Amino acid sequence: MNPDKKVIVDQLLGRINKSPYVLLVDYTGMTVPQFNEIRKRLRGVGSNLHVTKNSYVKAAGTDRGFPEELNADLKGQTAIVFGESDVCRAAQVVKKFRTETKKPGIKSGVLDGTLLSPEKVETLADVGSREDLLSTLLGVINAPGSSIARAIRAKAEKDGGPAEPAPTEPPAEEAAA
Repeated sequence: MNPDKKVIVDQLLGRINKSPYVLLVDYTGMTVPQFNEIRKRLRGVGSNLHVTKNSYVKAAGTDRGFPEELNADLKGQTAIVFGESDVCRAAQVVKKFRTETKKPGIKSGVLDGTLLSPEKVETLADVGSREDLLSTLLGVINAPGSSIARAIRAKAEKDGGPAEPAPTEPPAEEAAA
């Protein structure tokens, strides 16, 4: 490989190695303002959109150990989305932008070394962010305890409120004094 190309592939590989995911999108027909807008939205969720030659992505993907099936999608005008944060948020941005502009098309992706079909990328977009999932999980964990507390309170209110604590006798030392 040409030394100049090797430098570009190494830089791309460095970016990809920092990311647990890579999404491939087809940017055919996108205008410069559209490109700037989707890049801005992706930066807002900790991701980047990068355009490079398909051969560079193939070389970097081979070095990283991406599935061979990914190479089938490295045709035409392909941009890659990667980032160090939540893949679901990046997929949401791409999906929402595509519903607004009909571009870019989702080709495929890789998440932790596993090939993702366009349908699986769409599913990730529907999952929600990590924070949303954690808050849902916390709600599920807290639900039984909250239900028990509500049931106890309802029973106490039905029976006339909480019982008054019985008066306690002062200790013998205080009574003698």
